[in-house]
Amino acid sequence: MPLEKSTREHIVESADVLFYQRGFEHTSFADIANEVKISRGNFYHHFKTKDEILESVIKLRLHRTQEMLNRWEADGQNPAERIGKFLHMLVMNQAKIKLYGCPVGTLCTELAKMDHASKTHANKLMSLFRTWLGKQFAAAGCKKEADELALHILARSQGIATLANTFHDEKFIKNEVRQMEEWLQSKIS
Repeated sequence: MPLEKSTREHIVESADVLFYQRGFEHTSFADIANEVKISRGNFYHHFKTKDEILESVIKLRLHRTQEMLNRWEADGQNPAERIGKFLHMLVMNQAKIKLYGCPVGTLCTELAKMDHASKTHANKLMSLFRTWLGKQFAAAGCKKEADELALHILARSQGIATLANTFHDEKFIKNEVRQMEEWLQSKIS
């Protein structure tokens, strides 16, 4: 039987969703408290500032991302298959991406625009993908260009997410992922 989540965990998970859907800057304490259905006084018992919540959200995202990468590592039979899981994340999340963009890219971009103190911590999310993808390319025999190839996939996936959000086009996402798979096969085969 799973343990019941604490109020603090509910706050962080709700803030995570709201920061993704509305943006960090456009989400208030009241928005999060309303979502969790607690009083603002109870809310302040757990978090004194929105920046404290942001740090917890980033930690949650880092943890969940690392868990996902670990699953892909365990489930994928070879580097190409594991990289394919990263590519298919765009298709699996296309409805959310069309509405809100990439959760990692949008947060990193928003914090960078604000020159927010947490931007370096949030950038670790993108770095986690970069390192993992580079490791996959190196394992596939592309050691010299592993980081360059990892950055190429990250850049293209961020561009796809941005354009899918702009144009709300599912066919675009699927077509781009198919093209990336073909490109991947040309690099790793």
